[in-house]
Amino acid sequence: MTLYEFDGYIQSIYLVEYPHGLLLLDGACRADVSTICNFIENTLQRPLSDLKLVVSTHMHPDHAGAATKLRELTGCKIAAGVANKHWYTGLDGVLMYLTDMALTRWVAGKKGKQTENIWYPRKLVPDIYLQDGQLLPEFEDWQVVTTHGHTDRDISLYHKETSKIYVADLIVIVKGQYAPPFPVFHPNRYKASLKKVQQLNVETVVLAHGGEKQISDQQWQQLIAKAPTKPATHWRSAKRKLIKAFS
Repeated sequence: MTLYEFDGYIQSIYLVEYPHGLLLLDGACRADVSTICNFIENTLQRPLSDLKLVVSTHMHPDHAGAATKLRELTGCKIAAGVANKHWYTGLDGVLMYLTDMALTRWVAGKKGKQTENIWYPRKLVPDIYLQDGQLLPEFEDWQVVTTHGHTDRDISLYHKETSKIYVADLIVIVKGQYAPPFPVFHPNRYKASLKKVQQLNVETVVLAHGGEKQISDQQWQQLIAKAPTKPATHWRSAKRKLIKAFS
C-alpha cells in the first residue's frame, strides 16, 4: 500500500492506494471534496469509482464533512464507529453542530483559508458500523481500535505491517507539545484510549492535525498526565467564561 498525505481545509487528508482500490482514512471537510477528487483523478490517474471506502473517525466537520458527498460521487461505502445515537441529536446537538461549524470556520481563517462550503448532514448514515478489533472490509491490513474520549464514537486505524496508527484527534499539537484535543467529553475513556494506543508500541502515530510523529515513552507519559479529569466541553467552557465575567 501507499499512504498519501495532502493538505485539507483545516486538517491533513490521508488516502491509501492499493491496486484494487482506494481507502480514505477519514471523512475530511465538505470543502475537501474537490481536492480529494482532483487528487484521485489527476495525481493518481484513477477513476473516482476506485474510491471504495471512506472511514469517518467521528462526527466533527473535518472528519465527516466530505463522506456523504463522496459516496454520492464515487459509489464508495462509509464506515464509522458504533454509537447508541447520532452525535448531533436534539436541540443540544443542533447547537453543538452549529458551534463546531463556527469553530471550523475560525480555524480556517487562522490558517488563511478562504470561506468555503463546509455544510454537511448533521446525521451520518454509515454503510458499515465498525467494532473494536474489526478489520476494514476490502482493506484487511487495517484494524479498528476504539479510542473514545474526544467524543463517544472515536476510532483509530492500526496498520500492523508498517507499525503505524492513524489516531485522528486523539492527540493534537499545541505550542509544539502533544496535548489532548478540545473537547474531551469522556475523560476516563480518553485516558484509557491513550494508554491503549501507547501499548501498541507503534513506530509512528499519524495525526489529523500534525502529520506522522514518533512519540517517545516520556512524551506519552506527559500526554497522559495532561489528560483532563473532568469533561472539557463547549458548554463548560462557556459557563466558566460567564461566571468569570459576572463575578
